[in-house]
Amino acid sequence: MSRRSLLIGSGSALPKRRVSNAELAETVDTSDDWIVERTGIRARHIAGEGETTGTLATEAARKALEAAGVSPSEVGLIVLATATPDQTFPATATSVQAALGINDCIAFDVAAVCSGFLYALTVADSMIRGGGVDVAVVIGAETFSRIMDWEDRTTCVLFGDGAGAVVLRAGEGVESARGDERGILSTALHADGRHNQLLYVDGGPSTTGTVGKLRMKGQEVFRHAVTNLASVLVESLVKAGVSADQVDWVVPHQANRRILDATARKLGLPIEKVIVTVDEHANTSAASVPLAFDVAVRDGRIKQGDLVVFEAMGGGFTWGAAVIRI
Repeated sequence: MSRRSLLIGSGSALPKRRVSNAELAETVDTSDDWIVERTGIRARHIAGEGETTGTLATEAARKALEAAGVSPSEVGLIVLATATPDQTFPATATSVQAALGINDCIAFDVAAVCSGFLYALTVADSMIRGGGVDVAVVIGAETFSRIMDWEDRTTCVLFGDGAGAVVLRAGEGVESARGDERGILSTALHADGRHNQLLYVDGGPSTTGTVGKLRMKGQEVFRHAVTNLASVLVESLVKAGVSADQVDWVVPHQANRRILDATARKLGLPIEKVIVTVDEHANTSAASVPLAFDVAVRDGRIKQGDLVVFEAMGGGFTWGAAVIRI
């Protein structure tokens, strides 16, 4: 049996403040009906004083380690996917490392926006398969509220803050209760930088010297998302040697309910197999996949032995998918 990455625990964290559409409409020219009809979003969580990408990431990581029954001292790698780090440098992953009480492990950030968690997961999986580390914590964490233009109702209603994390451990020939071999079966990643101006932040250290605000051409992003996500899902299933009808759950990037529905239709998957949290969390970028996964694990929908597919697309464009036997 070959060495592979087993997903053995998950955790998530949300800011304390929940902001409903009705509350948002008090300061933004919008309405609950307008937001729900176009996005399926009903609420989001917004980080307050003392809540940062790093603090949310640390809370999610702690919960994931507890769920996995793993001590922080066993961790050899922390990969944090984020587009909203606490500082330009050092990596927010090192802040998480320190907060967890880990004196020495590999720790770095990955920037691939909404696809960041898939990129981080693939990097960690590669390092585990290659024998470099035995235990890894992979995190997606964001505070997108801090790069929103709150006067642009077409974008500010779409995003929220949060974090999700998973723990990976090296294993060989480990079977689920169903008799299937567990672990990450395949990953697939892509990027196409020609579409930079469709979804981007209009600032940066080497260009404007500012953080900048998020800008997006929603209809164009929607069109690319449905095509790219359906394609990469099929690619990842083929690489894993499984068919769509064998999939128990799809955990997608929670960008927009219409994208989730359209992608499911394109693949011929029943929407009942798709984990949906966009209504309560909005789009939490790199955090959305692990956050949604943890919700479904903790409420009992996703169980050991289930075949689960992750997928996401974000600015860049970047996109990716992973097939995992839990």
